[in-house]
Amino acid sequence: MAWNQPGNNGQDRDPWGSSNNQGGNSGGNKGGRDQGPPDLDDIFRKLSKKLGGLGGGKQSDNNGQRGGGSGGKLVGIVAVAAVVIWAASGFYTIKEAERGVVTRFGKFSHLVEPGLNWKPTFIDQVRAVNVEAVRELAASGVMLTSDENVVRVEMNVQYRVTDPERYLYAVTSADDSLRQATDSALRGVIGRSTMDRILTEGRTVVRSETQRELDETIRPYNMGITLLDVNFQAARPPEEVKASFDDAIAARENREQYVREAEAYSNEVQPRANGQAQRILEEARAYKERTVLEAQGEVARFALLLPEYKAAPQITKERLYIESMERVLSHTRKVLVNDRGNSLMVLPLDQLMRGGQTSGNQGAQKTTNLMKFPSSDSSASNEETSSYSPSSIMDQRRANALRNDTQRAGRE
Repeated sequence: MAWNQPGNNGQDRDPWGSSNNQGGNSGGNKGGRDQGPPDLDDIFRKLSKKLGGLGGGKQSDNNGQRGGGSGGKLVGIVAVAAVVIWAASGFYTIKEAERGVVTRFGKFSHLVEPGLNWKPTFIDQVRAVNVEAVRELAASGVMLTSDENVVRVEMNVQYRVTDPERYLYAVTSADDSLRQATDSALRGVIGRSTMDRILTEGRTVVRSETQRELDETIRPYNMGITLLDVNFQAARPPEEVKASFDDAIAARENREQYVREAEAYSNEVQPRANGQAQRILEEARAYKERTVLEAQGEVARFALLLPEYKAAPQITKERLYIESMERVLSHTRKVLVNDRGNSLMVLPLDQLMRGGQTSGNQGAQKTTNLMKFPSSDSSASNEETSSYSPSSIMDQRRANALRNDTQRAGRE
């Protein structure tokens, strides 16, 4: 389509609003039915006037005044649109686990809670800081121990941001500062410990001391972070001497095992030995008490027997003899019997008490049937008994002694 069609129908289709009419109508080229192609110089001149009208400049003719009015409206629209865009660009969202740190012209202003918020763009800036996430920081390196050995140590530090303002602006970089403090504290603790202790039983001590020193180091800076845990992950010797250290650790573990086994054996044997020693002591005390009491009883019995002996010495001697023989013969299995002649008879009590061999018992019974025992009475000396036992022998002796005592008392 041409810029300006000839004829009356094309008067409203001039995009530049040019016209040759003397009235200066800028609405279209109504009188330009027979006009040719537009003049480029005129077009650029009118465009310059409109741009000058946007800047608020005054025009000397009516075309300039109308162009300034339309330019003012355009400026207002552009300004409103710019304000809307600026206001819309200020909305932002803070997540639930975060806190917003607002700075106004580079200076800290306030903290923003989670949710939808608004800030004036180009005036305030917001940095979101996660205050609920657990952050980790790894520290490792080859370090020198107190016994001048080299050990490689790896440690992990867990922390959380508790004060976003201090975390961002207290130091240049809180994470880097914490890393340097961790490395310094770990090297200080390793430098005071021996290598054997670090590799074996001193791991827990190294961990606790490192956490304590790290907390003391970062406390004066108040970086807005809180230490949660310090994990001592690994400690190993250099690869060149790792095999020797493994052998030394194995030997140390074997020594500890033998020591524990010896302590267990000692704990098992010593109480038993103490119990046996206590039992022996108690038995010795009981034997002592029994012996003393028996001796005192013998003394008391002798003290009671002495007046009787003085009254009847012969009878007392005979009775003591019979009682002694009763005690002796009650613990023996063989009895030798002398009938005050040339023959000596043996009474096999062991065979009689055994009772397991019938033939032996019969032989013993025959032997006993042939035995004769003397008595103080001449008539009783020729009597033959069919069977005797230790108790019957003692009863016979006791009867004979009693008979002699009676006869002696009658003569007196």
